[in-house]
Amino acid sequence: MFSPLERMMAFRYLRARKVEGFVSIIATFSFLGIMLGVATLIIVMSVMNGFRSELVGRILGLNGHLNVYTIGAPFSDYYDTANKIREIEGVANVLPMVESQALLNANGTAQGVMVRGLYTQDIAARKALADSVLSGAFKALDETKVAIGIDMANKLNLRVGASLTLTAPKGKPGPFGTIPRQRKYEIGAVFDVGMFEYNSNFVFMGMNDARRLFMVDDNAVSFLEVHLDHVDLTDTLKDQIGMVVSDRAEIYDWRNANKSFLNALTVERNVMFLILTLIIIVAAFNIISSMIMMVQDKAHDIAIMRTMGASRRSILKIFMLVGAAIGVFGTLFGALLGVGFALNIETIRQVLEGLTGTELFAAEIYFLSQLPAEVEWAEVLGVTGLSLVLSILATLYPAWKAARMDPVEALRYV
Repeated sequence: MFSPLERMMAFRYLRARKVEGFVSIIATFSFLGIMLGVATLIIVMSVMNGFRSELVGRILGLNGHLNVYTIGAPFSDYYDTANKIREIEGVANVLPMVESQALLNANGTAQGVMVRGLYTQDIAARKALADSVLSGAFKALDETKVAIGIDMANKLNLRVGASLTLTAPKGKPGPFGTIPRQRKYEIGAVFDVGMFEYNSNFVFMGMNDARRLFMVDDNAVSFLEVHLDHVDLTDTLKDQIGMVVSDRAEIYDWRNANKSFLNALTVERNVMFLILTLIIIVAAFNIISSMIMMVQDKAHDIAIMRTMGASRRSILKIFMLVGAAIGVFGTLFGALLGVGFALNIETIRQVLEGLTGTELFAAEIYFLSQLPAEVEWAEVLGVTGLSLVLSILATLYPAWKAARMDPVEALRYV
């Protein structure tokens, strides 16, 4: 494709000489621009992918893929419905759940919480919750004990063995109005699921305790939480479960429950991709400017090569190779830097926080306790390909201008 002469001349023009210092500096900045643009795009897209995967994974691990519920009343006589749903191929588990809001009081502080009651044997099916215990044990929840998140425990200065009071919104009517239902509980476990929202606002208790607190019948639950073998089965199994429950209940899937959140993630991801692609485009323009200056600086050399028999095509290929080399090497080094940074981003974050003494990643803002990153190799190849295409396109005009240069005019004032 390229002759030895063309490769030799291109390599020579890439090397800096004192008289070409300014042109070389421009080319160096073009290389750095391409490299940093590609690296930044890969890092940011990997972090965005990591955010989405971590958040969706944790949300599904704690909430299930589908919820089957009745409107306006507890789901009564749910046993047969739950067993029929379990028989559907692709359904991993069906967990009955009692859920309601409550007011928590402890150590003179009150806050609203979401209380979930479940059978302790079902906790093992929720791996994200079962593996998150820091102290205590979930098996104690059947003994008038509750489990709270680590952030709630730190905020209210609570530990395993301490007590708290929960006030239910639904109470018994009395002579002076509705009397709120209050019950005192002991903390049996403290968990950390890695999401600030759950660690600070959720309380888990045994099913029987939840039924008594929220005045739910023994044969009723708030909803059935359905876990699937794979998230891609959501649409298919939602229709099949719909035929099982018929008109008895409604089905709410995880995408409906988090629709605005998922849409925000998608929009942010697309916008960030467009914005960061502009960095690569700006670097491509730097290649154009450096190449145009190089063509002007090498006008005498071009004229001599033309008079010695070099064709316009050879001149075109020489300067295309010079510009492409800047773009290709910048892209490759940028891809390596971006992938390496993304794969070690949590370690880098901890080092930077230790050096600066500041918190770079607040869990209460980002809902995760660690900075996630997930490198999608198809995406890396796409970014690399985009950068290579832009870099090569940036060389076309300067190379064409060099090839069209008239050797007589170039040598006239020598």
